[in-house]
Amino acid sequence: MESTTNELLGVKIVEMIKTIYDPEIPVDIYELGLIYDVLVNDTMDVKVLMTLTSPNCPVAETLPVEVEEKIKSIDEVRNAEVEITFDPTWTQDMMSEEAKLELGFL
Repeated sequence: MESTTNELLGVKIVEMIKTIYDPEIPVDIYELGLIYDVLVNDTMDVKVLMTLTSPNCPVAETLPVEVEEKIKSIDEVRNAEVEITFDPTWTQDMMSEEAKLELGFL
């Protein structure tokens, strides 16, 4: 039962993340491939492993905070933490087909 609850919460989290857009690219950060992992434990603490399009991304300070705040706004979430990684480095190959189509790469 718990894994189902965690999976449902995971879906809600992804839906929430899809409302956050990169300010320079008209595609949400999930479709851009910036979210590497979303982990939900049994106490409804959430950890998101994400990257940025580049280490000197103009929103490096604000984007992780926005992700964290939006996830915390979901009722079931007890706490949320966002960890930034650059391993592996983000490339355009990480974008979804939808994002590539939107940006004219297909």
